[in-house]
Amino acid sequence: MRKRNGISRVISGNWRPSETRRQGATNETAMLYPIVKYGAEVLTRPATRVTKFDADFETLCADMFESMYAAQGVGLAAPQIGKSVRLAVIDVTVGKNPEAKLVLVNPEIIHAEGEHRDEEGCLSVPGFRGAVIRPQFVTVRAQNAKGETYEMRGEGLLGRAFCHEIDHLNGVLFIQHLSLIKRDLIKRKIRKLSKRGEW
Repeated sequence: MRKRNGISRVISGNWRPSETRRQGATNETAMLYPIVKYGAEVLTRPATRVTKFDADFETLCADMFESMYAAQGVGLAAPQIGKSVRLAVIDVTVGKNPEAKLVLVNPEIIHAEGEHRDEEGCLSVPGFRGAVIRPQFVTVRAQNAKGETYEMRGEGLLGRAFCHEIDHLNGVLFIQHLSLIKRDLIKRKIRKLSKRGEW
């Protein structure tokens, strides 16, 4: 997702990443992963808990941030790059504030309150958006890249990002929160795109 004119959105332009090393990235050796699209089985199943925190895992976290920035997103979950592990990264400033970078490992929502309806999209469902009701305030418990446990409260876009990314780790896409009519319309359009080789 990204915030544009006060609306939470996912960029859905012509970005077609490949698994290559990015020149000029914040991390000069960062790997850019392709984003897995709707229809891939990895997006539909609950991800596995992370139990190993090592240098390779920290590199994966850094690469996910760079892949997310390349897509101008504010959140990315590991299943979206084909890795079925309970890991997500979030930065609602899209790289403008290094202190806003969040790594969520094995996250869970421990408290939610209020209600907020806003437009939402997904890098794995490019070109489609819909209004989704999420809690206004969300508190999560997670681990960082080193395995240290922490809790954080988010509201607005951050709270929405918490919910959206944790949904991914549970095999849930935002379109499952839409009305049946809206959801079916999106699925039909995706099937047409797939038949034309454009998905």
